[in-house]
Amino acid sequence: MSLSRYRVTITANPPDRLDKALARDVPEEASLSRSRLVRLIAEGGVSRDGTPVTDQKAKVTEGEVYEITVEEAVESHIAPEEIALDVVHEDDDLIVVNKPAGMVVHPAPGSPSGTLVNALLAHCGDTLSGVGGEKRPGIVHRIDKETSGLLVVAKSDRAHHGLAAQFEAHTAERHYCAVVYGVPAAADPRLRGVRGVSFEPGNILKITTQLARHKTDRQRQAVLFQGGRHAVTRAQVVEGFGTPPVASLLDCWLETGRTHQIRVHLAHAGHGLIGDPVYGGRRKLNTKSLGPDALEAAATFPRQALHAATLGFEHPVSGEFLRFEAPIPADMQALIDALRG
Repeated sequence: MSLSRYRVTITANPPDRLDKALARDVPEEASLSRSRLVRLIAEGGVSRDGTPVTDQKAKVTEGEVYEITVEEAVESHIAPEEIALDVVHEDDDLIVVNKPAGMVVHPAPGSPSGTLVNALLAHCGDTLSGVGGEKRPGIVHRIDKETSGLLVVAKSDRAHHGLAAQFEAHTAERHYCAVVYGVPAAADPRLRGVRGVSFEPGNILKITTQLARHKTDRQRQAVLFQGGRHAVTRAQVVEGFGTPPVASLLDCWLETGRTHQIRVHLAHAGHGLIGDPVYGGRRKLNTKSLGPDALEAAATFPRQALHAATLGFEHPVSGEFLRFEAPIPADMQALIDALRG
């Protein structure tokens, strides 16, 4: 098995733990992200004076020299599959795709094939580098199976490292279109009583909570105010539907990116997504506000009405800022048209 070795000398004013110090001082050509370094430390791939250091939180001092051993990337166990992709942008380091609703991003129990990764392995062929130790696309963020829209995927280690850092720092731009029950408004006295919900100038809804896996239903996320992971979602009404309005199209954008974040946050605020079987419920809309076609479209919409419409980030190699937009897909557009009457 082929191995690559990198010597890292800790420079002045190091961070207070090994993984952070190595992430700062590792040679750029190694293309090792902090998450990859954490795995290498745990696996015994980092040593000092010939002795493995397996504690990622170990203290470091200026001048210490560490050796990092990285195995050459192996072929992925995931099979390539010839599945058509809507490619929005592609270069040597990354690819941006417009994922359709119904496609899982990565193989998992219950979805072993037909995923975006299967399709990317076939599409990219031999151009993939060893992202994370395997020749596979570098998934740096995901969207749910039944959510449509834009994802960026790394094709090279250097791109994976740079993209992962942007998503970890929450500097990537991500806007979603969402069709929800009700119309969030600062004047709504009900919303003023919902913990974690506030409004910013311009009638921008802000939802700030902690999120964690539900205690009894492991497929769900739950809103918490202690423990869990910090999560912030903002949303603004684009259009209301009905007379008076009883549903709305929202522009949602993420300060953080947690599992199911928009879905669970909007449900917490009382404005769940139409069609969401987990968080949105099957609420009935006011029959006096909407016509029968609109009511039928909302009642039968088969998935959460959520679309990742805008994605912006700095290219991790060229430094150029890239911004992409994907039009609302046909099924969501039909729902919106029906609600407009």
